Amino acid sequence: MEYKNKHVLAPMVRVGTLPFRLLAAQYGADITYGEEIIDHKMIKCDRHINEYLGTTDFVERGTQNVVFRTCPEERNRVVFQMGTSNAVRALTAAQLVSKDVAAIDINMGCPKSFSISGGMGAALLSKPELIHDIITTLKRNLDNTITCKIRLLKSSEVTVELARRIEKAGVSALAVHGRRVPDRPRDPAKWDEIADVVAALSIPVIANGDVFEYEDFERIKGATGATCVMVARGALWNASIFSPSKSSWEDVKREYVRQCILWDNDVKSTKHTLKEMIAHYSSLELPEGKAVIKSANTENVARIYGEEDYYHQVSMNRS
Repeated sequence: MEYKNKHVLAPMVRVGTLPFRLLAAQYGADITYGEEIIDHKMIKCDRHINEYLGTTDFVERGTQNVVFRTCPEERNRVVFQMGTSNAVRALTAAQLVSKDVAAIDINMGCPKSFSISGGMGAALLSKPELIHDIITTLKRNLDNTITCKIRLLKSSEVTVELARRIEKAGVSALAVHGRRVPDRPRDPAKWDEIADVVAALSIPVIANGDVFEYEDFERIKGATGATCVMVARGALWNASIFSPSKSSWEDVKREYVRQCILWDNDVKSTKHTLKEMIAHYSSLELPEGKAVIKSANTENVARIYGEEDYYHQVSMNRS
């Protein structure tokens, strides 16, 4: 993995499954992160080659639950992001996917209670020794690129100190979300504090926060000095943000539905992503939103967007 002038799809829970990653790449994303997957969940999986889809599936033992799905097309750009609080467990989970992904990323920024209560995500920000243990264990035992994603700490000085320790542990790049743990998405991202991290490190920094238009990629790079830019909500609302010529959200939404049909996406994930798009541009109280909420399966979703024929064509090809 090279980190120079890259546009990066951020990890997003229930959004960053295979169809959305491929959609973002189709519009120009250079690196695509999967949704955060907890190590406990991953180590309960077996690796299966899905002949029907042409994918590699990591399926929870004793169930048909696909925890992570990838395909050869994205092998050189997909990042497996993991939630962990234990070096040995992190390695066990990473070894399962190491041959199928370009990089392994440790989530050190998630502020959600489920993550923090397990000592993962943003809880790691106050445990530099554990961070060092996790990174060095992965580096010693894997050939993959190893990276981390953090949030800002209470002051720029403290953030820089931690970033330097992470760099010393051996990561290839560091993603920095320009908000602190208590900050909400509506709070402006602190690009100046990302710039402090960039100035202090020799490894590439991936700047993240408040990128909503294609022009924002250059704006945040200019403001921070970062070599790469990561986008979350801007891509969720319209994945064509990665293209200089933005497509309408209606067209992007329909293309997303086609990708979900093609790659047999879990309907709960498809519905969640569509609802986020609709809530941003329209309203879930209007007929489209209500129909998506009521959808019981992918065929129902296909019908809403006039993709029934495509759904049946794909289904026939599989049988």
